[in-house]
Amino acid sequence: MDEITEDLLLGGRIRLKQAARGYRAGLDAGLLAAACDARPGERVLEAGCGPGAALLQAAVRRPGALFTGVERDPAALALAQANIALNGLEDRVAAVAGDVAQPFARLGLGKFDAVMANPPFYDDPASLRAPSAARRAAWIADEGLAAWVRFLLKAVREGGTITLIHRADRLADILSLLAPKAGSIQVLPIHPFADAPAKRVLVRAVKTGRAPLKLLQPLVLHARGEPRHLPEVEALLRGETALGWG
Repeated sequence: MDEITEDLLLGGRIRLKQAARGYRAGLDAGLLAAACDARPGERVLEAGCGPGAALLQAAVRRPGALFTGVERDPAALALAQANIALNGLEDRVAAVAGDVAQPFARLGLGKFDAVMANPPFYDDPASLRAPSAARRAAWIADEGLAAWVRFLLKAVREGGTITLIHRADRLADILSLLAPKAGSIQVLPIHPFADAPAKRVLVRAVKTGRAPLKLLQPLVLHARGEPRHLPEVEALLRGETALGWG
């Protein structure tokens, strides 16, 4: 059996069991959760929830909302379900088996008010050195980014929000895949340093939205020569602040 560790997220408010080897929850999950602004009573879906890092952080940040994670890997799904129970969130958080490559309607869940995802960053195994077997599913999208966006668009109601975090160099693809079914798009560039290009983007869109695209003030993670995140980023990851959408 693979070794499992228990880690603390969101300033210690969440206990997360996850595999010791392979893909491990980190910055991207924390930022995706911080980008969730669901209101009380709204239903939120995360596609590809893994062991539940973003799902649980978003749920603790938004205590009045209801959350469902969808995960195709049985081991990751089992961890997500165990983590939901470990954190006492069974009353409003669930994780179910599902695959973004399959039609959303097969899940029988109904449309959600908000959907979010951190899709695997690569479509083509030839585009990078082969990851370990434990990391492959998290890094390589066998079904392609298009399947992820299509799934999210099918899962969300009209007027609902789609939020995802991905590589900055895939922004043009993301915008193309969202159109014409979603608009009112906001893009938050995420820079490792103030003088370095963005490596990540958070993209938020509204299904059937019509407002023009908005490029937001960048989020800078580090200062040169400093090993830790900037104080405002640390506060964000601890859950003391949230990402605002204008």
